[in-house]
Amino acid sequence: MRDHSTRYSTLLPIALVLTAMASVQMGASIAKTMFPRVGPVGMVAVRVALGTIVLCLILRPWRARVNASNWRALVVYGITLGVMNLFYYLSLSRIPLGIAVAIEFTGPLAVAVLSSRRIVDFCWIVLAAGGLLLLLPIANLGVGIDPVGGLLALAAGACWAVYIIFGQKAGTDHGTQSVALGSLISSLFIVPAGLFDRGMVLFSPSVLVPGLAVGILSTALPYSLEMYALTRMPARTFGILMSIEPAFGALVGAVYLHEWLTTVQWIAIVLIIAASVGATASARQSTATVGLE
Repeated sequence: MRDHSTRYSTLLPIALVLTAMASVQMGASIAKTMFPRVGPVGMVAVRVALGTIVLCLILRPWRARVNASNWRALVVYGITLGVMNLFYYLSLSRIPLGIAVAIEFTGPLAVAVLSSRRIVDFCWIVLAAGGLLLLLPIANLGVGIDPVGGLLALAAGACWAVYIIFGQKAGTDHGTQSVALGSLISSLFIVPAGLFDRGMVLFSPSVLVPGLAVGILSTALPYSLEMYALTRMPARTFGILMSIEPAFGALVGAVYLHEWLTTVQWIAIVLIIAASVGATASARQSTATVGLE
């Protein structure tokens, strides 16, 4: 009985992390199907608005103590969160889901690697760069994806890197409520941008219902599952598991959106995943940060 209980307590957090990754990518795929109706800007506005409402109901951020000494990191965190999601959805409108996730993942990978000075960690940079060369149309080596879409995914990755740095500071100051506070800050400019872009169509039931599904699948559900798992497994193990998220994006994109990738694109994704796994596994101090891409 004890062995069964131990196995269950070990496997449950892993299952929750995998479920969270699948949930995020399902949310992104549903959002992408809504682009013809509301566009990426309108869809990210709906997702942020409804996701923020759900997070506020769960985390009750009004209990947080925001003062003159800790608001700056929180504001940068919230602004970066909104811009990251905007760039990510704009990239999804131009390139396949799996490729967008893989390119964006270079942001947290850069944070993990550049914080180290060991030679082995720069090997992961080489692997990731090789993957990017195969994905981006650089020097005719890439597979010919939309260059603007690739640059938008890179911009989302850069925002993700900033999000991690300031998210850690905001998390230290405000705990789990920092996610709801950051989402609330991002909604202050993302929602008006979406209304300006698409107007009152965002309030139609045919948009709000899938928008709520996206908000839950991409924000509330995975955040809750990941936070539960983080308390029951080492941060390094969590980081290694999260490294395979680009593969989830490619698989969900293929099954749900019929975005079939080429062999070269799959090789590129595997290189980026290998770089992320290697950087996480070799890190001296592993820090896991939940992302809301």
